[in-house]
This record gives sequence, structure tokens and C-alpha cells, in this order.
Amino acid sequence: MDAFLASTLAVAIAEIGDKTQLLSLFLVARYAKRTPIILGILVATVLNHALSAWLGAWVASWIPSQWLPWILAVSFVAIALWLLIPDKDDSAESRFLGMGAFWATTVMFFLAEIGDKTQVATVVLAARYTETLWVIIGTTVGMLLANIPVILAGRWLMERMPLATARISASVLFVVLAVVTVWTTLVNS
Repeated sequence: MDAFLASTLAVAIAEIGDKTQLLSLFLVARYAKRTPIILGILVATVLNHALSAWLGAWVASWIPSQWLPWILAVSFVAIALWLLIPDKDDSAESRFLGMGAFWATTVMFFLAEIGDKTQVATVVLAARYTETLWVIIGTTVGMLLANIPVILAGRWLMERMPLATARISASVLFVVLAVVTVWTTLVNS
């Protein structure tokens, strides 16, 4: 359950103000129906985060066990610092928009997540927790928790949400994950 809760919270907070959240705004403005957009986000996130989590679990299996907590702690701090840098909206016209709301969302979200903070966080979380499936479910739920309100409430919500506070909160969460990882390692040594 720790893997699920940490993954959900980490991605939900890290996603606030992220480029994929801005992509959600763009897609809602482009397409009238919201359900295909939500389903597209779900499919894209499950696919992307499943691949990322399995990569994280695989990498963790190759790293010597005594190094892993320290590498993870440094990775969590790096993500924390990265979260402090605001994303820009780069969702200009795309050749995928003619595919319809579901397919355009699925393809664009999958591609937007490649190398994104939440994808990197998924890799690191899967390396941290042995429950890979719960990491995948948690990061997917976190992505939906952050994006569905944007899809439903759109610009009204984004205009009232303090993005700087959200970025700082997400950064603090990843620093806490780094500290917990180091603390657990030291206590169990």
C-alpha cells in the first residue's frame, strides 16, 4: 500500500502545472467531448507508466543492493529540483489532432510523457518499491487525479490554482521520499 500511496501522491502533485496538464487544457478546448479525452489519458498513462515502472524494476535488479538506496535518494532530490522549473505549453497544432479526441489524446499524452518528470518519477518509484503493479496503478491514479479536474473545470481551475505552491509542494514531497529512503537504509543497516 505504501507504493500505491507514495506513487499516487507524488504524481498527482508533480503533475500540477506540468506540460501534460497544459495539454489537457488544449485538448478540452479542441474537442467538445471530455470522456474520450479522459479515456485517452488513462490508456496513454497505463502504457507509458507500465513501461517506465518495469524499466525501473529491471534497473533496480541490476544495481548492487547497497548502492540502490543512495542512487534512489539522489534521484528523488534531482526530481525535486526539476519540479521547481515550470513547464511551458508546447501543444501547438499537431498532425495527431485529426485522429479524433480519444486517439489524439492517447498518442499525444504518451509522447508528452516520454522523458517527463512524472515518467522519471515512475521509474524511480518502481526502483524504490518492489510492488511494481501498485506503482503503475498509483502513478496512473495520480495522473488522473491531476488531469480530470482540469478537463472538467478547465481554465477556471488553472487560473485559481497557485502553480508555484504546487511545484514547491511536489519538490518537498520528493525530498521527503529521499530522506525516508536514506533513513530506512541507515536504520536497517
